This record gives sequence, C-alpha cells and structure tokens, in this order.
Amino acid sequence: MVDEQLRGRGIRDERVLAAMSRVPRHEFVAPEFADKAYGDYPVPVPVRQTVSQPYIVAAMIESLRLRGHENLLEIGTGTGYQAAVLAELARVVYTIERHGTLARLARENLERLGHRNIQVVHGDGTLGLPQHAPFDAIMVAAAAPQVPPALVEQLAPDGRMIVPVGTRESQALQLIQKRGNDVLSTTLEGCRFVPLLGEEGFEETE
Repeated sequence: MVDEQLRGRGIRDERVLAAMSRVPRHEFVAPEFADKAYGDYPVPVPVRQTVSQPYIVAAMIESLRLRGHENLLEIGTGTGYQAAVLAELARVVYTIERHGTLARLARENLERLGHRNIQVVHGDGTLGLPQHAPFDAIMVAAAAPQVPPALVEQLAPDGRMIVPVGTRESQALQLIQKRGNDVLSTTLEGCRFVPLLGEEGFEETE
C-alpha cells in the first residue's frame, strides 16, 4: 500500500508514509472486509459511511504539513483510522463523529490499539470544538457545501485546514490557510466523500 499507492503516486512526506505504515488499517474495518483493507479504494463501515481510500488520506494529511506539536481537530471520525494516523503525527487529536454508533466503535478501536492522545467526541462536527480551539490543523473527512465558518474561526494563526468542498456528487479538496487577518484558499485535487451533515453542512433531508 505505502510503496505502490502512496509513494508511487507522489506522497513524499516520510513522516506521513511511516505513520501509514504503522497503523493497521484492517483493525478499523469489519472482519469480512479485512482482505480489502489495503486496497486502492474506500471500504464500507456502519451507517453507510466509509474508511477513505489510503491515497486520499495520505494526500490530505500531507497537505497539513504536521510536525508533531499540533493541536489538531478532525471532523468525521468514522471507525477511527484517520485519527490513529493523525495521532502519530500531532501532539493531540480531537475528533468529532456525528453518528453515535461510529463514535463508540472508534473509541473501542483506538483504546484497543493503545492510542492515548486522541479524544473522540459525539456531536456536530460543522461547529468544531471552540472549547479546545485554536487548532493548528483541521482535517475534514466529509464533503461540505462550503467551508464551515465555525472551523475557519477556530483555526489558529498560520493554521492549515483541508476540506472537501462541492456538491453531494462531486468535490475538490480545498486547503485553507490563515495568514494574519487573511484567509487563503487553494484548490487541490478532485475527490468524492460522503456529505458533511450538520448546522454548517448539508441538511440531512436534502
């Protein structure tokens, strides 16, 4: 996975590659999908969600340029795989999951595997966690119709956020950087994520 899907497709940050090597992806999917855990595609998890394709996980994390000191926020915990990778690269990870079933499963997975610098929160990820802000980095693992203003507000000076933005059917990754009073946005590659539901995301009934 690391050599062919990641390094072979342009991921260059050795810390990201090492973290992806260390985290056992198969531990975050159901046993019937274990043989597909390292494939070049998303893997289904409960409540119609997915564990994202390994390459897109690595590309998003690489764009954050993590160095190990970061207070980091993840939106969309899923079963905990991305949070586990992020925890290898940042000082502390707060991760929010809207679905209670997944939040419980993620806590169980992360505790079983010994991750101690991750806090899983069940709630509306579009609103962030103002009580733990500012965040040096924010990773949004679901597609938003626009960059959630609450998350921009909680981004630290010189902080970086990666978020898929677009319609329910098609999105592009947006890298958001806060420079003084300016907020800069750069469009990266196209992608396809499940919708980000919540007050500053898509409506569930749409």
